[in-house]
Amino acid sequence: MSNVKEFSVEEKLSSLLSLQKIESKLDEYKILKGELPMEVSDLEDEITGLHSRQTRIEEEINGIQEFIAQKKEVIKESEALIKKYEKQSDNVKNSREFEAINKEIEMQQLEVKLAEKHIKDANEEVAEKVIVLEKAKKNIAAKEGVLKNKKDELDKIIATTEKEEKHFNKLSSDAREKVEPRLLNSYDRIRKNYRNGLAVVPVVRDACGGCFNAIPPQRQSEIRQRKKIIVCENCGRILVDNELNDAVEVK
Repeated sequence: MSNVKEFSVEEKLSSLLSLQKIESKLDEYKILKGELPMEVSDLEDEITGLHSRQTRIEEEINGIQEFIAQKKEVIKESEALIKKYEKQSDNVKNSREFEAINKEIEMQQLEVKLAEKHIKDANEEVAEKVIVLEKAKKNIAAKEGVLKNKKDELDKIIATTEKEEKHFNKLSSDAREKVEPRLLNSYDRIRKNYRNGLAVVPVVRDACGGCFNAIPPQRQSEIRQRKKIIVCENCGRILVDNELNDAVEVK
């Protein structure tokens, strides 16, 4: 049966502390980028939505213009019929035929007037939608300008930190393999609870380096002995002594 190496509490604390310091470095790069990644993503989503709206307005305008073209055809057909009926009226044989033709002419004249009204209303609608479309295009152009500036700013930060981030991401991956799963789960849970991501902190001036709550002398003595993993009773962070904290370095 193979022997599985048992790590001392001090070794476990050193591994956790090393991981904390590595991931704190990565946190610094996130802080440097600030809200830029989220702002870029939100702007991209917003611009996609604006483009969809622009396409919808353009389709609506095209639909109205097709409607106008149809009504113009109706006018042409009605005017052709009016001419046809007017010619027929020259050769009527009785008043009944004359009245029937006149009714047809009146019907076609009404068709022309109705079509002209539809065209007028449709042109007004097109004019309104063109104004909305122009505003949408200007809005897109403005948002795309802001997006470009944000992306340029983010790209500059990434360009200057990319090498270091890759280095610390590799260190983080390696360091995580050295921490036993149960401790790693606790570490990750604590990290998620705090905006500064600090799960392992030293005792600074007789207080927790995370929440600054006072640590009793007896508790401090136990922390320095490194015989068991001790957490802050106030914030739940894992506590280490200053000597160990100074001894663990991240390059």
